[in-house]
Amino acid sequence: MRKNAPRRTQGMTLLELTVVILVLLSLISILFIGARAWKKGSDKAGCIMNIRSVQQMIRGYQNMNNYQEGHTINMFVIGNEFGLSNIGECPGGGDYDHAGSIPPIGELAMTCSLATSHGHVPPSIAGW
Repeated sequence: MRKNAPRRTQGMTLLELTVVILVLLSLISILFIGARAWKKGSDKAGCIMNIRSVQQMIRGYQNMNNYQEGHTINMFVIGNEFGLSNIGECPGGGDYDHAGSIPPIGELAMTCSLATSHGHVPPSIAGW
């Protein structure tokens, strides 16, 4: 038995504790960045689905009433008739610009103010 042998105490040193805290903080920051990206993606998808619903609603209204392109419409009255009471709310916080008339085939009846900055625009409207 040696009496003068260095003895290590139980526990962590300050350096080890600092490294553990830095690793945990970096993992938490990665989690928040991922959650923010997920939220932006879901807002974009929700906005595009709103635009699609309104587009289909307008085409259905046009077909049911035998209206031609360019016929003046009130989007909110039609929305309530079709059960779309929240057509004025973009999930991402943008505002919708509604057409005042039935648009020609290939044009959207509603666009989002975040279309250019956040990509709230459908990639293709073929078949809508």
